[in-house]
Amino acid sequence: MSKLEKALFTLRQMEIRSGGSPLLDSRVGVIVTLIFLGIMLSVPVGRLSMLIWMALYPIISSAWLGIRYGRIFIRSLIVLPLVIVIGIFNPIYDRTPAIILSGISISEGWISFASIIIRGLLAMQACLILIESDGFLGLCRGLSRLGAPRFLTEQLQFVYRYMIVLVEEAITMKRAREARGYGRKRYPLKIWGIMIGQLFLRAIDRSERIARSMEARGFTGHLPMYDSGKAGLSKGSLVFLCFWLITLPLLRIFNLSALFT
Repeated sequence: MSKLEKALFTLRQMEIRSGGSPLLDSRVGVIVTLIFLGIMLSVPVGRLSMLIWMALYPIISSAWLGIRYGRIFIRSLIVLPLVIVIGIFNPIYDRTPAIILSGISISEGWISFASIIIRGLLAMQACLILIESDGFLGLCRGLSRLGAPRFLTEQLQFVYRYMIVLVEEAITMKRAREARGYGRKRYPLKIWGIMIGQLFLRAIDRSERIARSMEARGFTGHLPMYDSGKAGLSKGSLVFLCFWLITLPLLRIFNLSALFT
């Protein structure tokens, strides 16, 4: 299975999970994720030990919802190059000594650099758990039920749906290239530029056909939001919400590392 096919499979799996997790309501997932992000990002840069304890949220939540944390952690590494670029110059500009470990002086720049990396990974893991538990469309449904602007949730759904269109067209072009390439794998940069342009035009053409089909079937400019009734929260969702409403502030107020020193 090629990388493009794996990407398409992942997007389809996200769509399958849009029915919602039997243990977690989509509204609760969105609320708890936002609370975690706010509390985690409010931890001071110099409190690295307190920030590490925030990793309890993705670890416990993934186990609670039946999601493998190892897969979440590996997928969160996709954001690692971005956060490294953001903080790579901190150790250079901020050389103020912060702590000394085994005779080695560690500057505040290195601590802030590590803090940026940990925050980026934890934020990505929280978002991945939210999507894994309820699917991308379930996430949009949860945002809508919480009162998010309709145009925002609909734009997110359109982006998701046309990502699938783009990947499917890329797979079609890849197979055509392989069938006509006689085993050739390397092409000049000019050929790749032409293929990217063709991919863009093919995706737009197919998107226009999809839009005309939707209009022919009565599309009025708004996507239907299924299962958006005023259903109550399940006991599992309430327990999940109450647990993290208590635990996350405690992790922010108290430094658990001090208990083991």
